[in-house]
Amino acid sequence: MTQISDLTVLFADLRGSTALFETLGNAEATSVVTHCVGALSKTVGEAGGHVVKTLGDGLMAVFPTPGLALMSASQMHDVLDGIVSRGSERGASAGLRVLRLQIALARGEVVEMAGDCFGDAVNVSARLLDHAGDNETLVTAEVLQGLPLEQRARFRSLDRLVLRGRSEPVQVHVAGGRRGSDMMAPTQFGDIAQPSEPDGLRLVWVDVNRSYASQQMPVVLGRSPQATFCVDDSRVSRSHARVDWHSGSFQLTDLSYNGTYVQFADGEIVSLRRGRCTLHGSGTIGLGGSPRDPGSACVYFDVLRFGDTQPSLDLVPRQR
Repeated sequence: MTQISDLTVLFADLRGSTALFETLGNAEATSVVTHCVGALSKTVGEAGGHVVKTLGDGLMAVFPTPGLALMSASQMHDVLDGIVSRGSERGASAGLRVLRLQIALARGEVVEMAGDCFGDAVNVSARLLDHAGDNETLVTAEVLQGLPLEQRARFRSLDRLVLRGRSEPVQVHVAGGRRGSDMMAPTQFGDIAQPSEPDGLRLVWVDVNRSYASQQMPVVLGRSPQATFCVDDSRVSRSHARVDWHSGSFQLTDLSYNGTYVQFADGEIVSLRRGRCTLHGSGTIGLGGSPRDPGSACVYFDVLRFGDTQPSLDLVPRQR
């Protein structure tokens, strides 16, 4: 029987599960992942939705309203937080500590047929996961509009993102107060106090030289032709990293499997593994490898202030 309904679609992906198979072996890793996905699935029914299918280390679910979907997403983060915390207990699998969760929500007309779901909202939600950082929940504007005002206040806009396989950009919002990685020490991630808000951000790669104002954020760096700043290199993921404007600063979030590395002008290198840092001054962003590695694809960045319009050309990395 085919049914067409206005639904909110949720995709959840468990990050770090691939490494479990390498460190724990197939049997134990399978048990851990199955347990985690099962625990996440339980929140779906408790929030009034139903799981359409599990996807190895993730799941797809649908809900009658955005509020119920967001409730389930919040509970999923709480569940995984508990699992990760238990990974620090004596006798627990150390692999649990590396697990992270990405969630994406989209709303629209969904066709339910033969136990599966189809439609633009399904495609958008699935593709939106490419742009989610660790422990982030991303939602479309349609989802946000269906939430009470007090819940909308929890989100900040990422503006319009171009999703893989979709010609029209999608207005996206991210839940504030991202868990886990937001709690790391500011100095570890290069966050320093700035006297004033920057005027813009310049990115340079080979002969691509572009400047962006805060109103043009977010900027997605990646190999995909649809990325805002395209780095056409096989070592770079399709959507490798994302620069947001938040709290008066440009913040870089790693979205890749191979990591993003930032070398600041003072020589310090920050390793982002699905984490984030504030960009300040100037330096180099290594996509998939350290800027000190000759094989890395490197993007020079310059945070522009007080009318600066030209980067320090002697610092721009030469591509090999």
